[in-house]
Amino acid sequence: MDLSKIAHRVRNKRVKRLGRGVGSGRGKRSGRGDKGAGSRKGKKLPYIGFNGGNIPLARKLPKRGFTSPATKEFQIVNLDDINKRLKEASEVTPEALKKVNLIKDTDALIKVLGKCEGTFGLKVVVKADAFSKSAKLAIETAGGKVEIRK
Repeated sequence: MDLSKIAHRVRNKRVKRLGRGVGSGRGKRSGRGDKGAGSRKGKKLPYIGFNGGNIPLARKLPKRGFTSPATKEFQIVNLDDINKRLKEASEVTPEALKKVNLIKDTDALIKVLGKCEGTFGLKVVVKADAFSKSAKLAIETAGGKVEIRK
């Protein structure tokens, strides 16, 4: 058996021929019903969620809350993860964090949080966009330095 000679099984799918007599199964009205806009040619639905002229569900439900356009999405990094994965590093940069899969994008905002089992023991320079108070305190008490990147 030669694997290069294996082909996909092609099934003949017949095209539905509409309006070709009553006996064809799709004759007379061609599956469009008897009357109304849906039976006429060129008929398009006004929009997604159109409910036949009734009030659509999206308009029935109340609007709640507020979404600020000025929100910042941070990639979160815990000190515990830095402590485990970057033991030999002297500088914790976005590139170093991406290399050990702690962040996905080096250009996006990064925030370091102070969650750490035990004490943070690395004397490193940590570069990020934001730090929690506990993270800043833990890095500085370990002899490290906090740098906010631009």
